[in-house]
Amino acid sequence: MTDSIHADSSSVESTHAGQEMSAHPGGAISVEGVIDKIVYENVESGFLVGRLLTGDGSALTFIGNLAAVSAGETVRLRGHWVDNLKFGRQFKLSSYEIIQPTSREGIQRYLGSGLIDGIGPVYAKRIVDHFGLQSLKIIADSPERLKEVPGIGKKRAGQIKKAWAAQNAARSVMLFLQSYNIPQGLSIRIYKQYGESAAAQLRANPYKLSTELTGVGFLTADKIAHQMGIAKDSAFRIEAGFLFVLEEQSEKGHVFFPIDQLRECTGELLKLSADTLIEPFSGLIEKRKIVCDNDACYLPLLYAAEKGCAARLDKIAGAPLEAIKIETDKAFQWVENRFRISLAAEQRRAVEKAISSKVMVITGGPGTGKTTIIKSVLEILNAKGLSSLLVAPTGRAAKRMEQATGQEARTIHRLLEFSPLTGSFTRNEHNPIETDLLVVDEASMLDIHLAFALFNALPLHCRLVLVGDSDQLPSVGPGSVLRDIIDSGRVPVVRLNTIFRQKEESAIVTNAHRINHGETPLFNQHDFFMIEREKPEEAVSTIVDIVTRRLPSSFHLHPLKDIQIMTPMRRGSAGVDAINAALRAALISQQNTVDLAGFSVGDKVMQMHNNYDLDVYNGDVGLVTQVDQEAKELEVCFEDERRVIYSTDQAHQLASAYCTTVHKSQGSEYPAVVLCLLPQHYMMLQRNVLYTAITRGRQKVILVGSSKAVSLAVNNNTITRRYTRLAERLQHII
Repeated sequence: MTDSIHADSSSVESTHAGQEMSAHPGGAISVEGVIDKIVYENVESGFLVGRLLTGDGSALTFIGNLAAVSAGETVRLRGHWVDNLKFGRQFKLSSYEIIQPTSREGIQRYLGSGLIDGIGPVYAKRIVDHFGLQSLKIIADSPERLKEVPGIGKKRAGQIKKAWAAQNAARSVMLFLQSYNIPQGLSIRIYKQYGESAAAQLRANPYKLSTELTGVGFLTADKIAHQMGIAKDSAFRIEAGFLFVLEEQSEKGHVFFPIDQLRECTGELLKLSADTLIEPFSGLIEKRKIVCDNDACYLPLLYAAEKGCAARLDKIAGAPLEAIKIETDKAFQWVENRFRISLAAEQRRAVEKAISSKVMVITGGPGTGKTTIIKSVLEILNAKGLSSLLVAPTGRAAKRMEQATGQEARTIHRLLEFSPLTGSFTRNEHNPIETDLLVVDEASMLDIHLAFALFNALPLHCRLVLVGDSDQLPSVGPGSVLRDIIDSGRVPVVRLNTIFRQKEESAIVTNAHRINHGETPLFNQHDFFMIEREKPEEAVSTIVDIVTRRLPSSFHLHPLKDIQIMTPMRRGSAGVDAINAALRAALISQQNTVDLAGFSVGDKVMQMHNNYDLDVYNGDVGLVTQVDQEAKELEVCFEDERRVIYSTDQAHQLASAYCTTVHKSQGSEYPAVVLCLLPQHYMMLQRNVLYTAITRGRQKVILVGSSKAVSLAVNNNTITRRYTRLAERLQHII
């Protein structure tokens, strides 16, 4: 079995079923005809696959982005021919225009296509029989005359008039957007957001796209504004630039950004002098779109969250502690007998501190006994009649905590009970959680927003125990909550250093601590492997072979459920995107033709944003179990067996999850972890990245890549400090 893990893999060559292979020579050509059928449509992007009937009676398949078109319409398509491995020859369009039909047959087909509410095939024939070639003109200019047609009364005529106006308005907006070279997919989203007023709103301030439309950044809005002739020193542009820089920094984990750096970065982004920025920056402060606290510039929500976190922790820590009479020696003996364990001195100190403190932190690496301490605290306090709740930031982490302690554990989001009606959590300081003790596992994953919401919902009498590994990567979201609380020196902290759990001589636990101490890991032939691959392409093909053949055959591990591939970066030939594409091609059956929004049945996916309406959260992983083309829906079964239905509009929140970044793996454990580590990942070759990755594996860890990259990571203990002031605020308050 060892040989099968280390054996050289042959190169994996796979092609997506829908991949274009070649384009016929020659420039773009035009084809004209009537759209007979829309075979496939992605509502979000505007991408269509359709069937076109040409004037000579032949039919062709066309693909591309078309907005506001339907079966029955006459169009002129411009593009070129491509050959598709699966679907054959197709016409790929680059541009199009809609042509009003000029024949009676064409007009009748157009009106009967279902494009206009109130007109079906029957009424289309009646209208054309009555008005002939003037039918479209009558509907556009004199819709009241439709009442002349048998069966069309005042109500139906009004319905047709309204639908025709809406269709024309949509086309007018789309033409306006296309005139500025705005992509079709984005044009559709803009129209959905602003409706008929889209053109007017964008003319007034195109930069609102970057703040009001999810997924549209400043650079896209700036490009559109430039095409519209908006001045480079426009106040709208400068304000949007400042907000973009702050948003960008928050995505890097910073809670605030120093004012000098903010001005410098914004000036570089906009290519404007410092003097030009002064007045718009003052305007943002006056409008409370930016909060300045001395030299620190915050987005308002981040400022409120950081101040709120500190203030709430102060209130909880300062509230009276309910007196409990506990004879510690007897309590320890009782717990040890109950669980058949022997508590070490530092574990006893941690239990005592948790019982006697309002707020405390337990931190330590894998195998240092954190779970044993939690179980002991729960057992003692529950025996004294105190209620307790266990939470973790992710579903997988909550499930692990539940299995380890034998007590129900929930995600923080579900504990706080989000209300779609109000758009906020129902649990807060006015409606607190009902518990005497709250234990938060994987606390290193807490960002400043979630921490504030959680602390704000705690009753003041509650004990709070934060459990986590401060040496792991910080949260994906802004802030460094656990590290800041520890660094403040205002909250009791117990650091666990002794390894109690070796997992039957597991090299994973041992190597995690070696890496954390700056020592090179020791590889073996049992559970901690290194497969040398210098070239990215070789590394990727080896990973595909490990996941699809070697681990399943040697250790009976399921490729999707038991194995998680990780890499430090998204981009590059050995990044998340490249590895996902290779694994999807290898694992998803080529016979599976049903596809929606880029996903097929069997796809492993991850939720990329919190969606409180669907009750799914950033980092949740599941498998696509159903795809319904007619309903434009897909079903995902998540790891806790919840099944969630996604519309096409919501599916953009999902991403392939065969491979994830190390950051996205936080809070999770897997039977097997495969980590790709190469010199091209130099930007992220850091000790805490490697440490976090290998501590995700329970049974097997396989590193694929370069020993040099591993050495670089082990020796690079530089931690990029985030701009936060939570520690400072706690020092001044508590």
